[in-house]
Amino acid sequence: MNPSIERFPTPLPVPFSKAVRAGGFLFLSGQLAMDANANIIDGDVSVQTRVVLERIKALLEELGSGMRDVVRATIWLADLNDFADFNAEYAQHFPEGLPTRSCVQAPLYKGAAVEIEVQAYVGEA
Repeated sequence: MNPSIERFPTPLPVPFSKAVRAGGFLFLSGQLAMDANANIIDGDVSVQTRVVLERIKALLEELGSGMRDVVRATIWLADLNDFADFNAEYAQHFPEGLPTRSCVQAPLYKGAAVEIEVQAYVGEA
């Protein structure tokens, strides 16, 4: 076991960590707009993007970080026609500067409109 890697288990019954700290970076698993029962919330891509980014912010804060530390984001959109609406909501969540980013179209879990994963620089532990 590598002592410079710290894993944060998910409370969900799935085989992944909700986050992993490795060196000076924090890697979050992909986030969906899900309710407490693991159902995708109703709403268009703007609503789901807001929920996902609020979940990401809360998880980062739980782990001693914040949106200002996000250096990279990977986005999956179910429909690239939602790109403009997604961007309008997304940009509001990074007032201190935008991270680098990739965005692709893909079918998503339970019909979600968007999934986002991020990496944040948190410095050496």
